Amino acid sequence: MKFFKLAKKFHNEEDGAVTVDWVVLTAAVVGLGVAALAAVKSGTGTLSTKINTYLSNQDITSTF
Repeated sequence: MKFFKLAKKFHNEEDGAVTVDWVVLTAAVVGLGVAALAAVKSGTGTLSTKINTYLSNQDITSTF
């Protein structure tokens, strides 16, 4: 009888399933963050190079 009680308690316990759900959801969020970073990284590198080139070619006048 004690075994059946233990088996029934194990079957009714849902904490492990919730933990697995959170692990999967967290991994998906981290994966999306890495994908977004990779997509933005190349564009910002090109933009910063263009800004650097533009600012390097500007003349600053110090007289009024």
